[in-house]
Amino acid sequence: MIRILLVEDEESLRYTLKLNLELENYEVVDTDNGKDALRLVQGQHFDLLILDVMLPEVDGLQVAEQIRLTNREVPILMLTAKDAATDRVAGLRKGADDYVTKPYVLEELLLRIQNLIKRTSKKPEHTSEVYEFGGNRVNFATYEATGVQGDITLTKKEAMLLKMLIDRNNEVVSRQQILQSVWGYDVYPSTRTIDNFILSFRKYFEEDPHNPRFFLSIRGVGYKFTNAQGE
Repeated sequence: MIRILLVEDEESLRYTLKLNLELENYEVVDTDNGKDALRLVQGQHFDLLILDVMLPEVDGLQVAEQIRLTNREVPILMLTAKDAATDRVAGLRKGADDYVTKPYVLEELLLRIQNLIKRTSKKPEHTSEVYEFGGNRVNFATYEATGVQGDITLTKKEAMLLKMLIDRNNEVVSRQQILQSVWGYDVYPSTRTIDNFILSFRKYFEEDPHNPRFFLSIRGVGYKFTNAQGE
């Protein structure tokens, strides 16, 4: 499900927009201030951010600027009553992908959101039921695998995580993205759990677990599966 962070300090507008987004089958997390928005973005994965410009404490332009220091991919849509050309330019310069002025037509806003998500989403390659790499073999239907030390039966979570990494071959995946994709959005364990799973994958599938070829750590971000030869 597509997750949206809605940051709007006007309660009635926030409630109405959240309701309409949920009717479109989006999962919406909402807050009324920029400080909470930055905290939420740091701790969770979102597919789209909707930011009001005029927010208490930290305004929407500052939020966008801060987010763009570490995340250049998540689409940002600015919502504001400021409709001057200079305001729009300022929003785009701070990292917004689209800029909608209030009052807006709901149908148009929903269409812009849909198009923005469609334009910026990356669909991972679909991995076949059986995948082979470097002499290893994994059957995602039966959870059976053959690694450097012989046959293995993966747990369901191991198979889900392994498939996610392989689907995103050569793409860096953050620990938070992994937790939310494999464990779900509501309750999930600490990021240390992911580290332990990766250690297990290295033991199963790497010739030298201390110098991994396939399961790479990206310091401060997460992990990457790489099989450049497409074996």
